[in-house]
Amino acid sequence: MDKMKSNSESYSNSSSSDHSTQNKAMQSSQLMKLFEDELKDIYWAENALTKAIPKMIKKATSKQLVDALTNHLAETEDQVERLEKVFDSINQKPEAVKCEAMAGLIKEAEDIMDECEKGAMCDAGIVSAAQKVEHYEIATYGTLRQFADTLGLSKAVTLLQETLDEEKAADSKLSEVATSTINADASQVEA
Repeated sequence: MDKMKSNSESYSNSSSSDHSTQNKAMQSSQLMKLFEDELKDIYWAENALTKAIPKMIKKATSKQLVDALTNHLAETEDQVERLEKVFDSINQKPEAVKCEAMAGLIKEAEDIMDECEKGAMCDAGIVSAAQKVEHYEIATYGTLRQFADTLGLSKAVTLLQETLDEEKAADSKLSEVATSTINADASQVEA
């Protein structure tokens, strides 16, 4: 009996040791490096959006669009804090590395707003630009969430899923705003 107990203790200790070794290997893996790099990228993007969204709000004329953007600005500020918690969960200091994709999307939004007069046409352009941003964020957060799951980073999974859900809801709200009046109104504006 003692021999069986000894063997089972030995097995459970080695299993625990193997699991610990596996976790350490994952933490230093190429996937972990990619996860950290993508986290830095989206951290820069979210911080940049906290400056870009107020410009969209200022240029928008539809009350529904202003409300949707204002709500999403508050969510974006929360998302920055949530990303800081993800960094903390992997024992890293929050670090932003310029996201060229988001910089391009923000530049495109600025160009659209600069090239149109206030009104339905500009609102339609703002929705278009904002949805491109949302789609980029949905893709990024979906990928980061999956990486975190593979790496066994349960706290990061929960935090990233919360943001992913918010981004999907924001995209859906923008579609609703566009189809309720903005697109129809913009179609009546002479070019």
